Amino acid sequence: MLFREETPVEVAFFEEAFQRYADRRVRRVFEPGCGSGRLVVAMAAKGYDATGLDLSDAMLNYMRRKLKRRGLTATCVKGDMTQLEFDKPFDAAFCTYNTFRHLLTEKDALAHLHSMADCLASGGIYILGMHLVPEEDYEAVVERFKTRQAGTTLSTTISVPHTDAQKRLETLRVKLRAVKSSGEVIRIQSEFPLRLYTPTQLKRLFKKVSDRFELVESFDFAYDIDDPLPFDKELLEGLFVLRKIAP
Repeated sequence: MLFREETPVEVAFFEEAFQRYADRRVRRVFEPGCGSGRLVVAMAAKGYDATGLDLSDAMLNYMRRKLKRRGLTATCVKGDMTQLEFDKPFDAAFCTYNTFRHLLTEKDALAHLHSMADCLASGGIYILGMHLVPEEDYEAVVERFKTRQAGTTLSTTISVPHTDAQKRLETLRVKLRAVKSSGEVIRIQSEFPLRLYTPTQLKRLFKKVSDRFELVESFDFAYDIDDPLPFDKELLEGLFVLRKIAP
């Protein structure tokens, strides 16, 4: 429910990006760290040969049930984002909403990008999205919002109780309070670390894989394909289109 309203916007952006930036026809698509399969299921519904990878059995099983309910097919793989191995290359891949930041070290981030390059066909694209932090000192904000669907109201609070700038890590706390139409209340709280990137730090990372990927365009979380934005210090909600360079 948290991101369901974003799904059609993201999918529309993906398909436009495939047309504009991929140097090949896109049929096989891949999402590393796919979680519950929100986007994998949506792309399968669009007719793509979709594959999702995650470390969580619970998430993968949820995705399989969702695919079965909708009469769709997709490939669900348990695996690590830093060690991707597939028999056939993908035409495009996507990893949005900070999933990439679960890779907590430079070593793992580079391993993922190199591994992803190995899994993409030449001319294929990788759409990568994440929040960045300002170059100067800043104070993390608390986000609160509500989502309603099928009689259930979901109240979400997202905060950052701890930041270690030296280690480039922050702790993200997510509190969920769901009230069903029956009156039943479900509360969930989770905390997990994410790696921090300023625009400059992410540029440096991209430069280290510039022999494998070229950055062809950058956007923000408005997902407006007709409104690309410069990759500068002002871009703190970054959506990047990387294209695999021919060997």
